[in-house]
Amino acid sequence: EQLSYADLLCSCFPHLNQNDNNFRIELAKCIANPSCAANVACLNTCNNRPDETECQIKCGDLFENSVVDEFNECAVSRKKCVPKKSDVGEFPVPDPSALVKNFNMADFRGKWYISSGLNPTFDTFDCQLHEFRLEGDRLVANLAWRIPTPDSGFFTRGAVQRFVQDPSQPAILYNHDNEYLHYQDDWYILSSKIENKDDDYIFVYYRGRNDAWDGYGGAVVYTRSRELPETIVPELERAAKSVGRDFSTFIRTDNTCGAEPPLADRIERTVEKGEKLIVDEVKEIEGEIEGEVKELEREEETLVKRLADGIMEVKQDVMNFFQGLSKEEMEILDQLNLEATEVEELFSRSLPIRKLR
Repeated sequence: EQLSYADLLCSCFPHLNQNDNNFRIELAKCIANPSCAANVACLNTCNNRPDETECQIKCGDLFENSVVDEFNECAVSRKKCVPKKSDVGEFPVPDPSALVKNFNMADFRGKWYISSGLNPTFDTFDCQLHEFRLEGDRLVANLAWRIPTPDSGFFTRGAVQRFVQDPSQPAILYNHDNEYLHYQDDWYILSSKIENKDDDYIFVYYRGRNDAWDGYGGAVVYTRSRELPETIVPELERAAKSVGRDFSTFIRTDNTCGAEPPLADRIERTVEKGEKLIVDEVKEIEGEIEGEVKELEREEETLVKRLADGIMEVKQDVMNFFQGLSKEEMEILDQLNLEATEVEELFSRSLPIRKLR
């Protein structure tokens, strides 16, 4: 059955009031915009999943544009259609002892790569090249990253963020007063080395909140080089441990920033991926059938064994029967002219029933 986008929106946002004239404008724009409509359809697949919020974020990554932003601002910030995910303490405020004692925001100027990240939802995209500059007392960051598409291509995304330094704790940078979803990010500098060398780095732990999620967070390592220098790993391990994290769980990012594959190659890879999926499903079905056959074989072997054991018991009972007869009873059998085979046949009809009952 074909659902209208309005029905789809209602299924995504149960509390959505479509009679609200202020919201109907954003709704109409979303329906008319392919990316926004696709975003809503994607959001519908996230309902009731354990990672529902992360799934919604990935939908936004794939289908983000100004119309989607406007719709989200209305649905999430103004109409509160999405219940706010509460802070569960996964990314607590670090102890001041875990932070660097001094940090000069001017050290952040220039181009930096995120070469390692903690949170797959936010930190581990490809080609994360960020450029920082100072504007008065603010640090302005031009962020860029790539979102992979199912056909082996990618979208390039970007954002501008502005930070101010905590006057009493220079290792803390605040990115507040944002209009979109009223998000606020707090950066904590755990460790850094600025010596104008290839292994310069800044290790940032962060936590944030917005109208949809309070308490998200992660950690990233900024380096001048595209790849994480091995020389700084021991320092990063110590810094990560200071906030209760294991640096071995961090994910190294791909900053080769290569060109997007030609469309023909992307189509071919998509077909190959589909063929592999079919083959894997066939193998899974074959495995299930093979398992069922083996189970039937085991049941059959068990049944045969039980029958064989029953027959042996019958024979043994017959032998015991003859051995237990007195001389007089044997003479009676002789008088009845019962041969041994007849006696065995007689008892084979009754003994198994008694034994196997």
